[in-house]
Amino acid sequence: VLKYGDMMPELPVLQYDDSRLLPESYTGTFITSKEIEGLELNAGHFTEEARKSAEGRDSGHLKSIDVFGGSYKFTNNFTASAYTSNIEDVMKKHYLGMNYVFPIAVDQSLTLDFNGYKSDINSKYVQKAELTGDENTIWSLAATYAFGPHSVTLAHQRSTGSTGYNYGWYQDRGGVGDGGSTIYLANSYWSDFNAEDERSWQLAYGLDFGAFGMPGLTYKIAYVAGDNINTHGFGEGKEREIFNQLRYVVQDGPAKDLSVKLRGSWVRTNNAVQQNGYFDDGNEVRVFVEYPISIF
Repeated sequence: VLKYGDMMPELPVLQYDDSRLLPESYTGTFITSKEIEGLELNAGHFTEEARKSAEGRDSGHLKSIDVFGGSYKFTNNFTASAYTSNIEDVMKKHYLGMNYVFPIAVDQSLTLDFNGYKSDINSKYVQKAELTGDENTIWSLAATYAFGPHSVTLAHQRSTGSTGYNYGWYQDRGGVGDGGSTIYLANSYWSDFNAEDERSWQLAYGLDFGAFGMPGLTYKIAYVAGDNINTHGFGEGKEREIFNQLRYVVQDGPAKDLSVKLRGSWVRTNNAVQQNGYFDDGNEVRVFVEYPISIF
């Protein structure tokens, strides 16, 4: 399938941000192939970016982004994907993802999910964005045990290199320009826990109320703690976050598939992180309402 025009890509190296009333979008050419069973290949060349909740097709002042990669379903339980992107005058980014599901019983399973990025940053962009270095490697490994309507997740995430993981924002503002959701990592909620040399752990719990006669209603709570942040002279940086989300999807009737999410996050950082300018304390509550409309 060959497409040209305004699109909202959903790839690990180019993922649009829909956290505002109007989502980000990209203008370019995109081709997808699914000729081989279980294999999906994607390639694209994009030259314009529309900022979220902003007028103008190229309000993000993007130069160009080339993306290539794909995913393959090796077995019913194991899927892997690999992607690469070349963001003109900014960086080259490479991604690897693997997901394996271990069936334990009829209503029990253990899922292992790995995601990792390797970024090689252009020296001119390092100076423009005032970064501390020109390369970063970041990865996360999450283990989720699901039993009945419950799920428990334990995850570890680690960032190494001479700078933190950079993504999103807009090139005319000193950003990367590859989409505000281009961070397929386990510990990314309000804070991304993606600072230079940061290590973080997550413990999360999820509940599906469908088992209690309320189909479509789900809840998740997560606690993430990060440390070892290199603040370049201000001491060891630390941060922590509590994330909550209650979501309901209408199951039938005229409003079928209408989704309402209530999300709350509480982030706390130490003085070293605040003085370094990486992140600050904050409380956030958001409400998301989404309603898909099929035109054709």
